[in-house]
Amino acid sequence: MKSRLIAGLIAASFASGALAQAASAPAPPATPAAGTAAQARAFDLQGHRGARGLAPENTLAGFERAIAIGVTTLELDIGVTADGVPVVHHDLALNASLTRDASGRWLTGTGPTIRSLTLQQLQAYDVGRIDPASRHARLFPGQQPRDGERIPTLAAVFRRADERGARQVRFSIETKLDPRRPGDTVDPEAFVDALLHVVREAGVSRRVSVQSFDWRTLLRVQQLEPAIPTVYLTTRSDSFDNLRDGAWTAGLRLADYGSVPALVEAAGGKVWSPRYDDLDAPGVREAQARGLRVVPWTVNDPVDMVRLLDWGVDGLITDYPDRLRALLRERDMPVPRVLHD
Repeated sequence: MKSRLIAGLIAASFASGALAQAASAPAPPATPAAGTAAQARAFDLQGHRGARGLAPENTLAGFERAIAIGVTTLELDIGVTADGVPVVHHDLALNASLTRDASGRWLTGTGPTIRSLTLQQLQAYDVGRIDPASRHARLFPGQQPRDGERIPTLAAVFRRADERGARQVRFSIETKLDPRRPGDTVDPEAFVDALLHVVREAGVSRRVSVQSFDWRTLLRVQQLEPAIPTVYLTTRSDSFDNLRDGAWTAGLRLADYGSVPALVEAAGGKVWSPRYDDLDAPGVREAQARGLRVVPWTVNDPVDMVRLLDWGVDGLITDYPDRLRALLRERDMPVPRVLHD
């Protein structure tokens, strides 16, 4: 039944651009799955954009820092350039707080979109430090700059991990699109096709998961590469709620399913990744009872980390993988091995 539902969602989303009204889901399971033992065996320590609190985000230097600390997964974001190359960058356009031009000047205002630039044009920009006058600098005062860092291609990240001997490290790749701004990125089909081409070429399909707030891309991954886990990102803030009306969720509506875990399960997800302060202990238990792993984002305060660990989450995404690793060791939980040059 689930496979027929997912197939129908994919066909409707990409053939006609709309989804049929979803039927109501059954009530949540009454008996939660035990999470503590599984958590201890396979906890997912994810370095957010590499190790954003310590090194420039979404750069090779940042990913090397995370690998040196010892993480399970490198979390990263991608866009697609004008010439069809997946590159690692969080925003749809160049971020003035993080970007200097070829002459070393900080960008003013929002920069050009990733989609509007070729890879060669993109390589003119330096993203190796934060503008000290920006809000970003106040948020991450301990980030160590690495001048000369360029926006890397996704393929380059795969290569660098292997060059550092991190052949066991996984990659959680977020597709950065906005259904409200379709002209700022390639369409979901082209986006996913470009991503999967690079993944297949690198031979890392078994080490990759794909995550997104825009669930259209996740449905396409499930259609084309069903063995690749899909990670359903959610947020319920006043400024951004991707569950509000179905625009971000490929037409699926929360009201038709009764809970976010039920919605993610119906869509075919393997992992639910909510904003950490949207989560509570019953939500963790329900999601795990439905067969979902729960990996909240982005958790930087050790107090929050401890609370979520006590609830039995399956992993955490953090800008400070060193802090999380220390907490895991204190709790006698397995940690990823550290690689030495």
